[in-house]
Amino acid sequence: MIDNHKGPESDSQAVHRRAEELDALDAILPFDRRDQLAALLTDEEVATLKHLAQEGMGENTLRALASDLGYLEAWCRLATGAPLPWPAPEALLLKFVAHHLWDPVKRAEDAAHGMPADVEAGLRTERLLRSPGPHAPGTVQRRLTSWSILTRWRGLSGAFGAPSLKSALRLAVRASKGPRQRKSKKAVTLDILTKLLEACAGDRLVDARDRALLLAAFASGGRRRSEVAALRVEDLADEEPVRANPGDENSPPLPCLSIRLGRTKTAAADDDEHVLLVGRPVTALKRWLAEAQIKDGPVFRRIDQWGNVDRRALTPQSINLILKARCEQAGLDPALFSAHGLRSGYLTEAANRGIPLPEAMQQSLHKSVTQAASYYNNAERKNGRAARLIV
Repeated sequence: MIDNHKGPESDSQAVHRRAEELDALDAILPFDRRDQLAALLTDEEVATLKHLAQEGMGENTLRALASDLGYLEAWCRLATGAPLPWPAPEALLLKFVAHHLWDPVKRAEDAAHGMPADVEAGLRTERLLRSPGPHAPGTVQRRLTSWSILTRWRGLSGAFGAPSLKSALRLAVRASKGPRQRKSKKAVTLDILTKLLEACAGDRLVDARDRALLLAAFASGGRRRSEVAALRVEDLADEEPVRANPGDENSPPLPCLSIRLGRTKTAAADDDEHVLLVGRPVTALKRWLAEAQIKDGPVFRRIDQWGNVDRRALTPQSINLILKARCEQAGLDPALFSAHGLRSGYLTEAANRGIPLPEAMQQSLHKSVTQAASYYNNAERKNGRAARLIV
């Protein structure tokens, strides 16, 4: 006999429904993690993410919040046997720090130090934890910040400003002896970029796309891969040609293009950022658009194995993989480079050429002088006399 009575929704049904709801965010959330996030997040958390997307929350910020929230939920269930509470008690925040920032030397002496083995094994099974050792301090701080932001959006106040938490973070960071890891181990400076461009010097459509992508991403100030992926033809505008040497009236004119970036990762809600492209990057970009017959929509698109151009834009991850593939073709170690190397490489190259930091920041759109200046400081040390007292 068939029972037509519909009982409470099963766990599998709830996960499937949340996965369908997350489809509305497929342009923001990593698609390959959609089902995983659906299993980790609650109905209320999915609703919060959808609300923030509708309110115009920046894609990068929302993507980071979703990823961090999924991790926090998984960690909390493994560490406490219960879902993530709102607001989180101070003790849970301290537990999070203790589980993620620990001293490897102490861990070698005491297996109970740091994250418990069963919690670590659970996170690895869920593919949420991959690297050995403690977390980077910046990752822990970012996840705590995401936790705090989501708490405030729920109209609640947490213990994120508690002196005990600040003290624990300070002491844990001091105990963490690992050096700060850059997003790209090596910067894509002009000499590296030249090798990458040589690797895509062929006549195929994919070569034209990759040349335009690398040149435009670097020359526009080292754009983030998310900004490159989001670029549309409607964001491009021709400008009056400019002279190669502004101080020489006889200097040849160069093509100039403005790129509207809109609201970037660090822009305020009402900002409408734009940068300029001049010379060879403009030529490469226009050649790609002409050869691919792209007149509107995404600028950089997928190309299938038969050379057909898709209507869909490249994903940020695809841009990272393109750079690594070109590194391998150029005889470079792909493990040393990522798409962020274009951003760090732009500032490093600007420093090497003596371009003033404020001028470079107008193009890179860095808001933090301290962060941008770090690339300049490294360049100045290598080029300066202080390290050459004895040679």
